[in-house]
Amino acid sequence: MVAMFNPNGSRKWGHSTVETVCPLDCPDSCSLAVTVENGRIVKVDGSKRQEVTAGYICAKVRKFPERVYGDARLRFPGIRKGPKGKGSFSRVSWDEALDLIASRMVEIREKWGAEAILPFYYGGSNGLLTQYTTDAELFRGFGTSRLDRTVCAAPTGAAAEAMYGKMAGVNYLDYVHARLIVVWGANPSTSGIHLVPYIQEAQRRGATLIVIDPRQTPLARRADLHLPIRPGTDVVVALAVHDFLFERGLADERFLAAHTVGSERLRERSAEWPIARAAAVAGIEASALGELADLYAASTPAIIRCGWGLERNRNGGNAALAVLALPAVAGKFGVRGGGYTMSNSGAWDFRPSDFVRAKEPPTRLVNMNHLGRALLEFDAPPVKMLFVYNCNPAVTMPDQNRVLRGLERDDLFTVVFDQVRTDTTAYADVVLPATTFLEHYDIARSYGPPSMQLGRPVIDAFGEARPNSEVFGALARRLGLSGVPDSQEETLLARLGAMPERVRNDLVERGGAVAECGYTPVQFVDVFPRTADRKVNLFPDHLEATGRARLYVYEGDPASEAYPLALISPASDKTISSTLGELGTRAAALTIHPEDAAARGIEGDDGVRIFNDLGELHCAVKLSAEVRRGVVSLPKGLWRKSTFNGLTSNALVPDSLTDFGGGACFSDARVEVQKLARADWAGREVRVWIAETSH
Repeated sequence: MVAMFNPNGSRKWGHSTVETVCPLDCPDSCSLAVTVENGRIVKVDGSKRQEVTAGYICAKVRKFPERVYGDARLRFPGIRKGPKGKGSFSRVSWDEALDLIASRMVEIREKWGAEAILPFYYGGSNGLLTQYTTDAELFRGFGTSRLDRTVCAAPTGAAAEAMYGKMAGVNYLDYVHARLIVVWGANPSTSGIHLVPYIQEAQRRGATLIVIDPRQTPLARRADLHLPIRPGTDVVVALAVHDFLFERGLADERFLAAHTVGSERLRERSAEWPIARAAAVAGIEASALGELADLYAASTPAIIRCGWGLERNRNGGNAALAVLALPAVAGKFGVRGGGYTMSNSGAWDFRPSDFVRAKEPPTRLVNMNHLGRALLEFDAPPVKMLFVYNCNPAVTMPDQNRVLRGLERDDLFTVVFDQVRTDTTAYADVVLPATTFLEHYDIARSYGPPSMQLGRPVIDAFGEARPNSEVFGALARRLGLSGVPDSQEETLLARLGAMPERVRNDLVERGGAVAECGYTPVQFVDVFPRTADRKVNLFPDHLEATGRARLYVYEGDPASEAYPLALISPASDKTISSTLGELGTRAAALTIHPEDAAARGIEGDDGVRIFNDLGELHCAVKLSAEVRRGVVSLPKGLWRKSTFNGLTSNALVPDSLTDFGGGACFSDARVEVQKLARADWAGREVRVWIAETSH
């Protein structure tokens, strides 16, 4: 069966174009056409096999060969020589590296218990074969601590699950039918670019576009109405629209009675937030908020594209609840181009964890946003081994300074299994080279327009890199765990065999593509809530029990006189999370409003110090009105080399958790900014760090 997925024969010689798919952390899952000459990738382009992505791809993925063949690529296993943080390794064989890891795991289990081992991974840029396969079998079977993977989409996911059972959302293809589109806390121009042309076509047909974002994004610049609200105030803005609908008799009472529960409690809570009060808190004109409410009530079909930006605050779960409740209260379902879109990952009939044979043990659950605490403070048992894969925690986790102190521990045995030398590999005791998605099989499931496609290797593995499934299978075998596949082909066949028959047949019979992207369900006509009673739960009480705040409560801005600026870290057009950050060659710049800069004596060619009680970082500055006053912005996904002092915005982010879901509060960072003396930064360039490895 596997042979049929690679119809191109040998990849060592000649010229070929191989069809595959991009699994990186973006809603779209583009189909790709990769040109290979004499076994080397020469071009990555879009394929037209996936209807929505339609043959064009982002510049990030076009640059992916630079990662495959770049100087930062890990070519073979290594064992640390010298102090942690230097990133110097001696080359060893795979057998030596895996034997050392396995023996250390056994030693730690015997002395401290297996919970002293913490697997650390995220996997947003991975498919169904590179996570929750042999890795889960290994760590579950060995009885390690479990990881609560909550750094992204946890509050919004919990809200969508509680309210709608993760009902399938509106397909990109149906946006052209909308008369009103609200893009809330999302920037498709950098994440999910294939939605943009459908929004533009809707505008050409007369649709009104509203964007709610603290920044002037590309779509905000072409919007009919842009609401640059203060970070953390999404919940009150949404509640004000609810209050407008209820108080003016514009709520769809028939729909609420037939298809929802909890509407009266939502009505009571929203009454606390009339438009004038909410606008003052959000820092926008009451007339603009009133225009949003009026347009939303009057327009049909109307759709809300709910993003993940609004979840990155202490009240992020509540914000998602309030926004996702709007189409139910306003009666926007039941018509093509009406309703909401968030993540369609739940639209499938299975979850990746359903395929894991080993049962999840009742071991310690560690929230990944508390990695620094886990490494420095846990003592029952302490974390003695950290196994990092599919993740770069040295730069992506909150409270970065605490994380780095934890990684510096001499008594912590750290394994990093990655494609390139990341900031985290500098602290590893053992490094293992991983294949990229262009070198192994995978199954990519999009969470935008629903599609599932087979990813196939277009070149042989670079150097001694190996795929995740093989490495974790080999470790499982050394640890005496039986029944764990130890090849990517065997893992692929096992995963296909466990899938619903329709999906499996499409993947096999259609040569690796499931044409679900043309599936355009109308919410409450073709799909309904997957809740127990098939109703929308507008006020899910059970979430209140898991959080630390009442539902739909706004607790106020955490700003103080000392730190009056809100620091946000939105996705950029250079990286996917931190993936491809090694390719950066320019120093990062903090974007600040010209009036905020002038008040601090900062000019466009200055360097700046951004600081709060957690730490400080030094970088260049950019003066621009694309951010509102009171907000500063530094790109997400930066590596340590991209700033003057080797820290990123996460050094200033608290490791506090969202109201429910245990999510990260990246946008709760409150800071002050000062001009740096030119002597402290002049002439500083991006530091290109390449680990030393003896051959």
